[in-house]
Amino acid sequence: MTDQPTFTIHRGGPDDAEAVLRLLDVATAWLVARGRTGQWGTQPPSTDPGQIARADDWAASGGLYLAKRDDQPVGALVVGAATEHVPPATEPELYVRLLVTDRMHTGLGIGARLLEHAADLARARGLGLLRVDCYGGDDRALVRFYESCGFTATEPFTVVRPGREPWPGQILVRRLD
Repeated sequence: MTDQPTFTIHRGGPDDAEAVLRLLDVATAWLVARGRTGQWGTQPPSTDPGQIARADDWAASGGLYLAKRDDQPVGALVVGAATEHVPPATEPELYVRLLVTDRMHTGLGIGARLLEHAADLARARGLGLLRVDCYGGDDRALVRFYESCGFTATEPFTVVRPGREPWPGQILVRRLD
C-alpha cells in the first residue's frame, strides 16, 4: 500500500472555467513569488478580461480535462488546434493549448500524467504527433520539464506584444508512432 495521494482525470466543460482560472492564479502567484514574471506576468489571470474569455473558450471547447484530487481540480489540460502564434504542423496533430497544475500539489506527477493523457487522446484519434509550446525564457526550466516528458524542442519563436517585452516561446514535439 502506498501513502502517495492519487488523482483522477475527468473531462471538463463550460462550468469549469472558474477552476481553470483558479489554477492559473495559483501558478501565476507561485511564479511571481520566485521572480519569474516573464511567463505570465504579475497579475492574477482571473482579473484579466482576455484571460477570462480564454478560460471560457477552453472550458467550452470540448478539449478541457481536469486532474482532480478529492474532487478538487489540481491540474488542467486543454487540447485542440495549434495556437495562432506558432507555425502550423506539417501533418495532423493534437496540440496542447494549456497545461497548468496546482503548485500546492507539486511532486505528484500531475503535469506528466496530463501530458500522457493528451498522448492517449492523440493515439485514439489515429494521430502520430503531439505538440506544445511554452515559455522559453529565463533558465528554460519549463522546456526541460517537457523534454523530461518525452518532448523534443524544435523551433523557438517570439510573440511581439505592443507596449510590452517580447515573449520568448519554444515549440516542442512528441512523436507517438
